[in-house]
Amino acid sequence: MANPIEEGQIITGKVTGIQPYGAFVALEDGKQGLVHISEVTHGFVKDIHEYLQVGEEVKVKVLSVNEEEGKISLSIRATEEAKPSAVQAARRLKLDENNEGFNTLKDKLQEWIKQSGENK
Repeated sequence: MANPIEEGQIITGKVTGIQPYGAFVALEDGKQGLVHISEVTHGFVKDIHEYLQVGEEVKVKVLSVNEEEGKISLSIRATEEAKPSAVQAARRLKLDENNEGFNTLKDKLQEWIKQSGENK
């Protein structure tokens, strides 16, 4: 008899079906789990077919096991390191280029007083 599937385990399975809301993954011992579309990868997934194909082997983390209902919730993204999105990277780069950042009014006040005196 195979080991029981437990929450927190990372195991390999095979994608057996894809629906707009997620992918079904065959696990050991004839069990099947669901990777919800929000658990496919980090970031927004519009079309799950861009990330998964039927027959593909995937590494998944078991999020929950409900033996009474026979449901196993899985996550692919929990097995991957989060990568910053292009938007996050652009924001970080823009902040690095502009060293001023957010200055307090107290910090800027002296500069403004000096500038107003020069403009007289």
